[in-house]
Amino acid sequence: MSAYGTSAGIQYRFDGTVANTMQAHRLIQHYQEEKGSEVANAIIDSLYSQYFEEAQHPSSHGTLLKAAIVGGIAEQDAKAFIEDEYEGLQDVKMLIREQAGNGIDSVPYIVFEGRRRDFTLEGAKEVGEYLKALEQVARECM
Repeated sequence: MSAYGTSAGIQYRFDGTVANTMQAHRLIQHYQEEKGSEVANAIIDSLYSQYFEEAQHPSSHGTLLKAAIVGGIAEQDAKAFIEDEYEGLQDVKMLIREQAGNGIDSVPYIVFEGRRRDFTLEGAKEVGEYLKALEQVARECM
């Protein structure tokens, strides 16, 4: 993983805290619904950077607040949401249960829709496996 990260300009650290990320998911879901995918993606990028490169706790208030601010959320609004750890929590838990009911229990879970069949990749895969699935879908579309 470190070699892949280095080639993409990411310096992974593995000395951080491994912890429950429910509050991070709650933050992402809330602002995706409220502000859209561009804001949610900026929050996600910040959370990934803080966790994987800076070894920050994935659900600490400080980590979540920094990510929200990077995503363009006003500090006061972000603090209010983060401090109310129950706002939106049931919605996120429902979405997780819904996906588990669909047989999804790992991330990433990617489905490439082909003409004749779909190609599903579950969990971390080598780049070549994604390429192989995309090439197969492309062949079916010709």
